[in-house]
Amino acid sequence: MNIIDLHIRNMQDSDSKDVLDIYQQGIDSDNASFLEKAPTWKHFDNSHIKEPRLIATDQNKVVGWAALSTIETTGQFGGVCEVSVYIAENYRNKGVGSTLLNNLIEISEKQNIWTLEANIFPENTASIELHKKFGFRIIGTREKVSMMKRGILKGKWRDVTLMERRSLVTGI
Repeated sequence: MNIIDLHIRNMQDSDSKDVLDIYQQGIDSDNASFLEKAPTWKHFDNSHIKEPRLIATDQNKVVGWAALSTIETTGQFGGVCEVSVYIAENYRNKGVGSTLLNNLIEISEKQNIWTLEANIFPENTASIELHKKFGFRIIGTREKVSMMKRGILKGKWRDVTLMERRSLVTGI
């Protein structure tokens, strides 16, 4: 399958079903999240900052999304956010993630976000390589962060690779 009509736009509430379906596909891979199932839209909406939240479409079909979450709520890390990028199963390794992450970085810098973090399972080499491509560096490994509660890895402790990208245009 070739992507012939890739567009990036802002996420809307009407995208909720597609966003959560793609989120679940990532969860089902056992290499994207500790979650057992995608959250409700209300929880998703409350746990991600309002902008940027991006959608990738191919011929008006949602094929991926990217969003940011704050690291904590006391305001000490106001310019630091965690990145989430999820791509529909049939659209992985086709440039969707690169397009989304590039746009997410550009918009975040315009909003004075100077550091982006990503927590990625070490086995998810495609995601690690994607982030490296956009200037993220590996900070280290958080060992045995949590135990998987579902899937073929149920009961297995998982490590997380912590990656960081510092802006070269804001917060310097």
